[in-house]
Amino acid sequence: MDRDSPVFSMGRAAETIGVTPAFLRSLDEAGLIEPERSAGGHRRYSRHQLDLAARVRILLDDGFLLTAACRIVTLEDRLTTAHRHIRDLGGRVQPDEDATIPTQTRRS
Repeated sequence: MDRDSPVFSMGRAAETIGVTPAFLRSLDEAGLIEPERSAGGHRRYSRHQLDLAARVRILLDDGFLLTAACRIVTLEDRLTTAHRHIRDLGGRVQPDEDATIPTQTRRS
């Protein structure tokens, strides 16, 4: 399945990631995800959108505000895309630049 194909109805999307339809609507209102609309006007979500929503849910559970959680997820997603483009162009992402590798803090 294509990760960007809008194949999940709102009910199925909510069930798939364990949230309420109201939560998905709040992400639409916050501007994080904009679901496609069926001919009848029903929201349709892609797998990629559901992944973003699930990541926001985790951040909310960790105590972040909705706007902060949406911003974090957006920036992480953009950084991942930028790294993919760098690699596609033949470049390399150094370990200290790779967002998938946690930074370490050290005592002086």
